[in-house]
Amino acid sequence: MTTPDTEPHSLYAAREPIFPRRVKGNFRSLKWWLMGVMLALYYITPWIRWDRGPLLPDQAVLMDMAGRRFFFFMIEIWPYEFYFVAGLLIMAGLGLFLFTSAAGRVWCGYACPQTVWTDLFILVERWIEGDRNARIRLHRQAWDAEKIRKRAIKWTVWLLIGLATGGAWVFYFTDAPTLLNNLIHGTAHPVAYITMAILTATTFFFGGFAREQICIYACPWPRIQAAMMDEDTLTIGYRDWRGEPRGKQNVEGNGDCIDCMACVNVCPMGIDIRDGQQMACITCGLCIDACNDTMDRIGKPRDLISYMALTDETRERAGQAPKSIWAHVFRPRTIMYTVLWAGVGIALVVALFVRADIDVNVTPVRNPQFVTLSDGSIRNTYDLRLRNKHGEDRWFTFSATSDATFVLSIEGGQELKVLVPANETKTQRLFVTAAKGSIGAQSERTPIRFWIQDVGTTGSPGTDRVSYDTIFNGKDD
Repeated sequence: MTTPDTEPHSLYAAREPIFPRRVKGNFRSLKWWLMGVMLALYYITPWIRWDRGPLLPDQAVLMDMAGRRFFFFMIEIWPYEFYFVAGLLIMAGLGLFLFTSAAGRVWCGYACPQTVWTDLFILVERWIEGDRNARIRLHRQAWDAEKIRKRAIKWTVWLLIGLATGGAWVFYFTDAPTLLNNLIHGTAHPVAYITMAILTATTFFFGGFAREQICIYACPWPRIQAAMMDEDTLTIGYRDWRGEPRGKQNVEGNGDCIDCMACVNVCPMGIDIRDGQQMACITCGLCIDACNDTMDRIGKPRDLISYMALTDETRERAGQAPKSIWAHVFRPRTIMYTVLWAGVGIALVVALFVRADIDVNVTPVRNPQFVTLSDGSIRNTYDLRLRNKHGEDRWFTFSATSDATFVLSIEGGQELKVLVPANETKTQRLFVTAAKGSIGAQSERTPIRFWIQDVGTTGSPGTDRVSYDTIFNGKDD
């Protein structure tokens, strides 16, 4: 009689290190170019200057937390204009849906920060430790002087990359040259040092050690992407009807695949694409480059592994030609995503160009709703919040239009004019009075429209003029 095994089975599998082999080809070259451009944009952008005048920061791209504004070259976004940020996020989501529907996980394979920095870390690792076989030997090697030296150099370079990554990030939130000087001299705010330390550590760990584990376990997109894909979505596949059975080419009946494992050895995710579609595949195309190189060497047609759709497999198995790439890319789903994406983009552009450089909010004082003055006239009080989005101090004048006749005055001033400092918001109390016995005084509620005009810095008439509709409360006898 046997005793049942009562030992619990672990659901955790230890990570097997992946050592991708170097490969050359069109997709690898594309990834190099994209990596170079994206890293250059990330590291250089905070140092680009843009002249906005003497009272505004001259950093082209700046998330000014202290001033509560976001600058992007000539565009300036205020906190109450958060709908622009929401619109950009919606566009990013729709763009991700569009590219996934058209060509699978191309974002993951070419543009995701995890992929870009992992590629950079692997490049450094290859320069220091050698290609795949040399790195495997070093991994299995005992900790001797050579291994300690190479690992120390590699980790040091990784840390420097992580430090540069964290440093570039904090430069987006304050003036980059000033912050760099403060960081060097130890006078920067502790938040800057803490943020840099966190980003340095996460970049070092994610790009150097976690790598594919982030894509498989931490990122939710592999589990969401299936909802965006259909049988016409282009993704990487293996033509098993052409490649099987695998084996040597001098054996009659074997397919084109010689089982060289090149596609597996170059995969940064460590998967075998010949096993079919897998959640871990990021469609980076490196297995295509490796397989095409092998096919060239043995004199077989290319694209044993390539971008293809499920409908292509059905057609090719039946001896028909696959659909063109454009037929896969332009179909109802992708056209719908494109129209939605373009619609949001156009709406944001229109909203950006029609917005005024001054913003007004009028709040009637409700306690009391009105005051009866000694001469019997009725007065309402309003608090006006004036936001001057110009880069210089501006004068603003007030007027009103209504079916009734009113007299306007402001608190603390003789003229209906107030100076609002540059890039600031000022609250001004405005009094509106209706004479005794007038329509405004006798009616319970009278519509009134306030007009606020920017008259510039010298008192000459300006071009910006905004209005605000509200109600005048009368005595209603």
